Amino acid sequence: MSLVDDARRVRENAYAPYSNFKVGAAIRAVSGSVYLGVNVENVAYPEGTCAEAGAIAAMCAAGDAEIAEVAVIADSPVPVSPCGGCRQKLAEFGRGDVKITLATTDGTTTETTLGALLPGAFDQSQMERA
Repeated sequence: MSLVDDARRVRENAYAPYSNFKVGAAIRAVSGSVYLGVNVENVAYPEGTCAEAGAIAAMCAAGDAEIAEVAVIADSPVPVSPCGGCRQKLAEFGRGDVKITLATTDGTTTETTLGALLPGAFDQSQMERA
C-alpha cells in the first residue's frame, strides 16, 4: 500500500461536520513507521485542525522525530497543499528534500518537496544569537 493509499483510507475518519471537507495525511518517518492524521473541526474553531498536524502529533507520540515522506489527499478539483502553519510544522521535522505527494480522491497527484512548499523556512539556525 502506498502512502497516498494510507492517507485516502484514513481520510474517511475526518471529523468535518461544518465544512464536509475531509482531508487525510500520512507521514512516513525515517524509521519506516507510518503515521496518519485527519482534519478535525469543532464549533468554536470550524476550520479545525489540519490532517498533517495530527499525523505529526502521532509521530511524536510514538517517539519518531524525522519525516522521510508525506502524502495529503482531499476531495477537491486540484491537489490541496498543507496550510502555512502545517508547512512550518513539517519543516520542523523534515529536510527540504522531503517528498510531498498531494492528491485528489479522483486520482490526480502532484509531487513536490518540503523546500518547494516552504522556501525560506524558519529554522534553528536563525536563532543562533538568542
